[in-house]
Amino acid sequence: MYLNPGNSGFTRIRNDIYVDKSGLISLINETIETPRLLTCVSRPRRFGKSFAAKMLCAYYDKTCDSSALFDDLAIAQDEKFNKTYRQHLNQYDVIYLDMTNVLGKADSDSIVPFIQNSVTEELLEAYPDLKVGNVFDETLLHTAELTGNKLIMIIDEWDAPIRETPKSQKPYLDFLRTLFKSSGTTDQIFAAAYMTGILPIKKDGSQSAISDFKEFTVIKPRKFGGYVGFTETEVKRLCEEYHCDFEKMKRWYDGYWFRDTGSIYNPNSVMEAIRNDDFDSYWTQTSAAGSLMGYISMDFDGLSKTVAELIGGGEVKAEPRGFLNDLVTIRNRDDVLTILTHLGYLAYDERTGKVRIPNEEIHMEFTRIIREVKRDDTIRRVRESEQLIYDTVHENAEAVAKQIEKIHSEESPLHYNNEQALRSVIKRAYFSFGDEYVLFEELPAGGGYADVVYLPKKDSMMPALVVELKWNKTAEGAIRQIKKRHYPSAIQEYGGDILLVGINYSKEAPPGERKHTCIIEKYQMKTDHE
Repeated sequence: MYLNPGNSGFTRIRNDIYVDKSGLISLINETIETPRLLTCVSRPRRFGKSFAAKMLCAYYDKTCDSSALFDDLAIAQDEKFNKTYRQHLNQYDVIYLDMTNVLGKADSDSIVPFIQNSVTEELLEAYPDLKVGNVFDETLLHTAELTGNKLIMIIDEWDAPIRETPKSQKPYLDFLRTLFKSSGTTDQIFAAAYMTGILPIKKDGSQSAISDFKEFTVIKPRKFGGYVGFTETEVKRLCEEYHCDFEKMKRWYDGYWFRDTGSIYNPNSVMEAIRNDDFDSYWTQTSAAGSLMGYISMDFDGLSKTVAELIGGGEVKAEPRGFLNDLVTIRNRDDVLTILTHLGYLAYDERTGKVRIPNEEIHMEFTRIIREVKRDDTIRRVRESEQLIYDTVHENAEAVAKQIEKIHSEESPLHYNNEQALRSVIKRAYFSFGDEYVLFEELPAGGGYADVVYLPKKDSMMPALVVELKWNKTAEGAIRQIKKRHYPSAIQEYGGDILLVGINYSKEAPPGERKHTCIIEKYQMKTDHE
């Protein structure tokens, strides 16, 4: 269970849809017998944490021969990776702790003794002459001395006790702190250690509680960025192999982005879409899905407005550095946004310091959950947005202009600077569109780019909305531009009704006149003769 688990787990992984992530092994090999021997990589659920842990077990475990599993992979084939491949292949005793498994067998008061006793029993079974120490790390030290080589420690879902049994947090962190202390026997026991989980390491005040680990998070993955999920190149290759529509795959499961890596896709959802031949939300199958409503319902100033802006397709500033890396100590709006980023509900862009909903799959989850939130301001925003969509579809242009002006006066800066600022308000106003529509911005069309297009989802009876925005011009001019540049041609294969929506904001509108104006027209598809 815990000592040398073998390679059967990775064998099963290789027998399914497989994307080669063996380059990760090279990164861990680089840390062996160095001051950087402790690595912690955190990422959301269903982003391949356990796959990586099982791959590392298969590679390092000295009780099996895993050559056949790795010889055809990048770690063996690519000169960039293979320098240390043979040197470390199947050369170590591996201690593997799946903390979700441990929690299923031990209550919160006995997690640490359970681990210590279980691992010690298996070490004694493998090495009957082993001298058991007075404390657990002494037993591990005696193991390294007896066998003549150090151990590899792999902890999967390391943060499960922090997330699920908060009262076990202190003894568990004390156990890890003792095992991986900055001075003492750690470097005599371990050749390397790898932990993976959802949360970064818990902070004591402003410092990490286990200070010697080098951390790579979903907010700052650095050199591990390509191993958090599937890269765009990998997804394109899968789509070619399994004859999937890449553009749909990108819209549904892309949206995470890391420096030096580019786009990152949710790997579980990509594989499920391929297996089922169906683009859908597979997020609801994770236990993380149940936590979303609890976080977006929290009573922090501005959170309801922030959620509406995110669902509307906007980006908002977030400061993740103050987060204490647990799910209990939540003090402000930034903590909520940071939690949602670690859970994968939001994507953080370190270039801008902003978060956004990454893709259609997650947008569906937000849209589904928002109607269950019981806060009065959230309920009001949902109702107003639904009414706005109703008024738009029924061509009530005056009501549309009135509601957009209300949103602007309540939630926006005092002044627009350009059409981009107006677009932000439009998306926030229509934020409940996710029930019926998919949002496209700057959609290439005809002789230019359509500002905003709301395309009905499959089985929806709604008309498509092509929205053009103007600033200090006229709504009539917006409609003329849509027609002149043939923006509806971008969605002509849609086949249903199309409404043209022109919206203008006049900064210098005469007193008593509305600053926002709107015109809505049905689009008449022209024949070739016309």
